[in-house]
Amino acid sequence: MFSLLNEAPPVMVDLFMQSSGSRKSRRWLISVLILLVIVALCWWLWPASTLDKGAESKRAGASGMGRPGFGASAIAVPVRVAPATEGEFPIFYKALGTVTATNTINVRSRVAGELVKLYFQEGQKVKAGDLLAEIDPRSYQVALQQAEGTLATNQALLKNAQLDVQRYRGLFAEDSIAKQTLDTAESLVSQYQGTIKTNQAAVADAKLSLDFTRIRAPIAGRVGLKQLDVGNLVAANDTTALVVITQTQPISVAFTLPEKDLSAVISRYRTGDKLPVEAWDRGDTKMQATGVLASLDNQIDVATGTLKFKARFENNDEILFPNQFVNVRLRADTLKQAILVPTAAVQFGTDGTFVYVLDGDKKVKLKLLKTGPSDETSTVITEGLAAGERVVLEGTDRLRDGAEVEVVNDSKDVPAGPGQKLQGKPDSKSDKSAVLGKVEKPNV
Repeated sequence: MFSLLNEAPPVMVDLFMQSSGSRKSRRWLISVLILLVIVALCWWLWPASTLDKGAESKRAGASGMGRPGFGASAIAVPVRVAPATEGEFPIFYKALGTVTATNTINVRSRVAGELVKLYFQEGQKVKAGDLLAEIDPRSYQVALQQAEGTLATNQALLKNAQLDVQRYRGLFAEDSIAKQTLDTAESLVSQYQGTIKTNQAAVADAKLSLDFTRIRAPIAGRVGLKQLDVGNLVAANDTTALVVITQTQPISVAFTLPEKDLSAVISRYRTGDKLPVEAWDRGDTKMQATGVLASLDNQIDVATGTLKFKARFENNDEILFPNQFVNVRLRADTLKQAILVPTAAVQFGTDGTFVYVLDGDKKVKLKLLKTGPSDETSTVITEGLAAGERVVLEGTDRLRDGAEVEVVNDSKDVPAGPGQKLQGKPDSKSDKSAVLGKVEKPNV
């Protein structure tokens, strides 16, 4: 304001000085000064505002976002397109699973004694019957010898008693001895026969205990880390196992599904169909193994509303380990002759789900449609699109219905089937679950 006052004509300054005593003249002069300030500000701001509007008009024309015929001439938007195809679409149910060994055995000693030798290497594979460890056998060898000695003694006594019976029978036939003497001899034979059976059982028990000093693998599998070192004293059926064996070929994966998904899965399972199951890594980016659904529980968990399932994997490469967490994909069904488009082409708006369809070679048309199940690469279209129509994959953020486009790298021959990515197409960041009936809703 002071700069404007300095730039005012000298006559106006004199007038201001001469009329300082007049209130009316002072008010008039202030009004004139305010008017000059407003004019100066308008003059200062008008060129920048005009420049900004011109730049915005140019940007609107270049991006193609404006209405047809509005502003500068529209510039074609570069886009990539791919055709809608007809094919099969597998329906997967996803869940978190835990790998469980088919059998897990804690190997313990059945007899007490000193651990004198280990025959396995930690982590090695073993077969059923392989020798794993040995307990000091000397005391059990002595016990066996004692049992065998007692048996031999009683066998000799039995043989002598049997000879006495034969002699007594001859004498009794000649009426040389009383019947009671013969009966006593026969009773003694029976007594020795019973004693010998007891001795034979004692010998068998001693042999069994001696055999238990050599601990063998009860199943085929892979041993873990040893739990006891050589020289330790172990007790029979000790709580501390010598080693743990897990059977990993085949191996199982336990997972749960919500009760809303059970009807589709159980109906297929009860027909005898072997439903394929895929195990993916923790990041759900790489498939680890394929198997089949093996069994299911007989009741729903009321706390979670889920049912437990178990899948079986051959695991020949042993890529799955017990207690490993995996992402499970259960393939319950396959849609036939489904219309498929790349998931990246599907857009969501206030009017519903839509795609941009190439109308000729220069323009696009917005088409509303209904979608079915989807995965990371493909989406099933149930209504609104036909096979062969080309949909826009990239450049949709700058398009409007009827916008002019320039097709670059037209993917006419690239199928949009599930699990197949377009060449040069970046991975979709959307995480849509391929569950039947689970479709993302547009924001209304």
